[in-house]
Amino acid sequence: MWVTSMPQVWDEEGASKGSMVTPAPATAMLGSLAGWLSRTVQPPPPRVCGTEGGPPVTARGSGSATAATSRTARAACPRTRPASRSSSPTDSQAHAKTASAPRRRPGGEAAADSPMGPLVGALARWIHWAVPPPPPPRVCGTPGGPPVTAPRVRLRDGRHLAYAESGVRKEDARFKVVLSHGFTGSRLDSTRAAPEVAEELGVYMVGFDRAGYGESDPNPNRSVKSAALDMEELADALGLGPKFYVIGISLGSHAVWGALKYIPDRVAGAAMMAPVVNYWWPGFPAELAAEVYAKQEVGDQWALRVSHHAPGILHWWMEQSWLPTSTVVANTTYLPNKRDAETRRNLTADGTLQKKRELATQQGIHESYYRDMMVMFGKWEFDPMSLPKPPCPVHLWQGDEDGLVPVVLQRYLANRLSWVNYHELPSTGHFMSAVPGLGDTVLRTMFG
Repeated sequence: MWVTSMPQVWDEEGASKGSMVTPAPATAMLGSLAGWLSRTVQPPPPRVCGTEGGPPVTARGSGSATAATSRTARAACPRTRPASRSSSPTDSQAHAKTASAPRRRPGGEAAADSPMGPLVGALARWIHWAVPPPPPPRVCGTPGGPPVTAPRVRLRDGRHLAYAESGVRKEDARFKVVLSHGFTGSRLDSTRAAPEVAEELGVYMVGFDRAGYGESDPNPNRSVKSAALDMEELADALGLGPKFYVIGISLGSHAVWGALKYIPDRVAGAAMMAPVVNYWWPGFPAELAAEVYAKQEVGDQWALRVSHHAPGILHWWMEQSWLPTSTVVANTTYLPNKRDAETRRNLTADGTLQKKRELATQQGIHESYYRDMMVMFGKWEFDPMSLPKPPCPVHLWQGDEDGLVPVVLQRYLANRLSWVNYHELPSTGHFMSAVPGLGDTVLRTMFG
């Protein structure tokens, strides 16, 4: 699953939705640490000219010496304000006491030479050491990087996208499709439709390595929007025409949502197969999202929270071994659907999953898997449930035994978006490419 219960504390974003979704141990500790540091790590007070311990005044000032001395004294020791009419005597006394007392840091430490100073410095150095930046990617085609073996297009920003074509020839196609692969996938993924069905319908399909995957250049600024624009640029570079179809598989469906948001006039039709959801989408009821979220493995809860709230340390979090992390990345997620479990077991035994992982992450796991997590579970610029009806048909397939995407959230989304053609498959899990004949059904539904 993407995410057992942990103690909860309130967080700002959860507050706006009426939910508590932040784990207490780390968040409380880090929050307290941050607050303590902000109180403790203060610059030293200024040494004001003309005051005790300060430099002498050597320049001529305007006004009398008495006035100048008075101004200096007022600057060094501000006058206590009289209590307002609404202030209680206690308030006034406390105010005067504060004004007359030596200046102290809010955390209780007095001067800049506090014995806490060395501890703070050591702690800061430890944090910097403990959470190093991710290693740079090994970009395909560069010295030390993997070779380029696939056809690629060059984008406006200089990046390259690797792609693979299937179906009928582009020149003979009636329908042209750009496919966005899922988490751990590649340009070689497809709907698994029979070649004769694609031939019959006249379907040309191009899959591509999403940024940072396979042989496509990484994009450290990757977002939902950039994923959609990458599809558009690929379509234009291949001459697919003013409109094209888009299909998203699992997590790769974020690019389809992005296309419906940012380039709706370019989309002739869209389909999503078991699309991953973001628990922080505002359209989901807070109670429902929190309930479903809490059912997931503790390591997945942590991985998603870090992806959403602290993406800058996600690489470190995923690589450390003393706290639980994502079971999806580790390929140990409990899969309630028998076909899913058998499929994973078989693909693990014959080495297929390992080969897929090696291809997907050959430039580095950070810009492929971990960047995917940051984009999918981060803070979106829009809520899919607030999208207006697009000028094209949209289909969504979801299994009712999906162990990775909660069907209850998918149902809620489909009910909110009346223009989504929702197809729920009984006794079906997440791996839809393993469902016999489903790829044919998807193409016939879209183009038949």
